Amino acid sequence: MLNRRILRLAIPNIVTNITIPLLAMVDLGLMGHLGSVKYVGAVALGGMVFSFIFWAFGFLRMGTSGFTAQAYGQRNFAEAGNILIRSMVFAIGGGLFLILMQWPLSWAAFSLVNSSASVESLAHEYFNIRIYAAPATLFIYALIGWFIGMQNARLPMILAISINLLNVLLSLLFIKFLGMGSNGVAWANVISQYGGLLLGLFLLSFYWPKLRKYVSFTEAINRKAFVRFFHVNKDIFIRTLCLIFTLSFFTTQSANTSDTILAVNTLLFQFFYFFSYFVDGFAYAAEALAGRYIGSGDSAMLKKVIRRLFIWGGAIALSFTLIFMVGGGFILRLLTNDAITLTAAQPFMFWIVLVPVITFAAFIWDGIYVGATASKAMRNSMVLITTLIFLPSYYILEPVLGNNGLWLAMMLFMGARGVFLSVMAKRSVLLSVSN
Repeated sequence: MLNRRILRLAIPNIVTNITIPLLAMVDLGLMGHLGSVKYVGAVALGGMVFSFIFWAFGFLRMGTSGFTAQAYGQRNFAEAGNILIRSMVFAIGGGLFLILMQWPLSWAAFSLVNSSASVESLAHEYFNIRIYAAPATLFIYALIGWFIGMQNARLPMILAISINLLNVLLSLLFIKFLGMGSNGVAWANVISQYGGLLLGLFLLSFYWPKLRKYVSFTEAINRKAFVRFFHVNKDIFIRTLCLIFTLSFFTTQSANTSDTILAVNTLLFQFFYFFSYFVDGFAYAAEALAGRYIGSGDSAMLKKVIRRLFIWGGAIALSFTLIFMVGGGFILRLLTNDAITLTAAQPFMFWIVLVPVITFAAFIWDGIYVGATASKAMRNSMVLITTLIFLPSYYILEPVLGNNGLWLAMMLFMGARGVFLSVMAKRSVLLSVSN
């Protein structure tokens, strides 16, 4: 029964995760047939900037999920509705803030990247169009977090598939039939995001028609509750910034070594992303179930679901370790046919075999901590690991081991996250269960 409950939450989230890179592949494929690499560069560059911006705002989904799951566990649907209102207020405010800050944001982002004048001009145009999707995108984050907290992973899957399908159709229309370039991809994204917002609101009203009866706007913006909501999201935001810094540092140092090493590390990191699409589904299940049993005060079920989640996470990790061990070379050849890159990657292939078993615990614990709204522990552990383990490891190991030193520093970072969160779990998660 518990396994079925975990899979009912995990599988739709895995499907949701997989739709994201597929959309990026379609957009880049359309740009690649326009006769100039500048369109590919513009969408890749602009898309990278938005990935970082919206990733930083991922706290909105996670914070909403944890609080809502706890309210669900308490069967306090009035509070669940109030949480949604708080999240929506944050989403609208954050989206409008991003629109108001579009010029300094675009200047800061593109000043850090060296590209040709034609690519940068198109990337600026792409950015200045797509930024208007920000309120809808953040609003959708809030809805998805709320749906997951309410133990429903099917609606986020429907929402993600619908948004991405509409995005693809609009991109085809704008580019193939209306003759637009990279700006067509940007407009397709804006329209599909607002279309997704309307669909999300429809799903909300259809599945929870009586929700408005429970909601009290006065209670929703209660100062004490709002401040707690803010602090949890602030902590998750800082934690996410540390993660973004670490991944960006990895890419930057790869680029500083050589173009070949940059290509090798970028391709090998796709193995990590591919694994994350699957294990993240179980992290989302952890958010929903941990929050639910913490909210209901059921410590026995909380411990049971944690054990079961780690069994599933470990099984997924071992499966991917075997897949990467046996088929890593084949997968790499699917990603590139460049002989120089393939040869240069061989000495570093063993890292991708280690990635799943080293990193899976951090994914599962992240979901559990989000469900417990134990954001302070997440923040503190991430800051300590970044400053005291990752950076010192890199500066000590890289001069001796070269690119292997960079990979070892990253593995120490990922592994330490799992260790730190495991050590802190008793006080930060298990003791949070109300008796």
